[in-house]
Amino acid sequence: MELTWYVLLGLFFGTYLVLGGYDYGVGLSLARNGDPGRRRAALNAVGPFFLGNEVWLVAAVGILFGAFPVLEGELLSGFYPAVLGALAGVILVTAGVQLRSRPSHERVRARWDRVVVVGSALAALGWGALLAGLLQGVPRDADGHVVGLTHLVTPFAAAAGLAMVALVAAHGATFLTLRLPTADADQAGRLARRLLPVALAAVGVATVVGLLSERVRATAQQPLAGVLLPALLVTALLVARAALARGRPGVAFTATAVTLALPVALVGAALWPYVLVSTTDPSASLTVADAAASAPTLRLLGWLALPLMPALLGFQLMCWWVFRGRTDGRAPVYW
Repeated sequence: MELTWYVLLGLFFGTYLVLGGYDYGVGLSLARNGDPGRRRAALNAVGPFFLGNEVWLVAAVGILFGAFPVLEGELLSGFYPAVLGALAGVILVTAGVQLRSRPSHERVRARWDRVVVVGSALAALGWGALLAGLLQGVPRDADGHVVGLTHLVTPFAAAAGLAMVALVAAHGATFLTLRLPTADADQAGRLARRLLPVALAAVGVATVVGLLSERVRATAQQPLAGVLLPALLVTALLVARAALARGRPGVAFTATAVTLALPVALVGAALWPYVLVSTTDPSASLTVADAAASAPTLRLLGWLALPLMPALLGFQLMCWWVFRGRTDGRAPVYW
């Protein structure tokens, strides 16, 4: 039962990073686009999706609170700068997109666009630092509480946060190649092709820093997963670049989506059977079973989630179907 909910937690949060990732990637693209019309077109491309995409974050937080209350408490107390930064970014993006659309002067819209850029960067940095902090372990005392914040101030956390920003930026630019009119999509494709090598370099740096880090090596319970999944991530980035070069944005977007889901899978697989590994006292490490709620609570949550999951999936599929294709009404070449 605990394993099922653990997998669901990873699935929901990974899906949020994939779907919310192109929201934030489009937001980051506004920093490179000085033309107000093109900024508006980019936001219109993502507009029908971004609120629905954030529902996956709400669902993941609901699973965390209900099914893993101990883990929830430790994340909020031991990772609060990263969590608060990420949530502040989510709020800034939502507010910026909503408020810029009100009738106002173009200069005011430009300021809200800058808010969207800052929020997108904060969200990506925060989630990247959170995943890195989990992967490298945390200092826990004998009472089982995370001590201090030094686990977030490390070269690996910084490298992973920047790598997440680079992945999100490339994912968002690739998404625009599917949604913008053909003329604008070509420009987005050129941007994506420039960003993918940057993302590849950032992931490579984060991987090397992680492999050289004593903390990461000591924390990994499944070292093979710690090697194979980063290799898959690099492969997906190479596939995305090759697909864009061949004019197959659908394949490229699928590949960049995989790159944002893999970090969540990496943390879950490398730490198993733990969710928090203590770097100070091995006996204080927290297993999945210890972090989970009681069996009756998990069963009750299962009955509550049973009708909600199909509804969530159905809403997402309907949204994608209704707003499929480019913003000018033309269908892109997916494959």
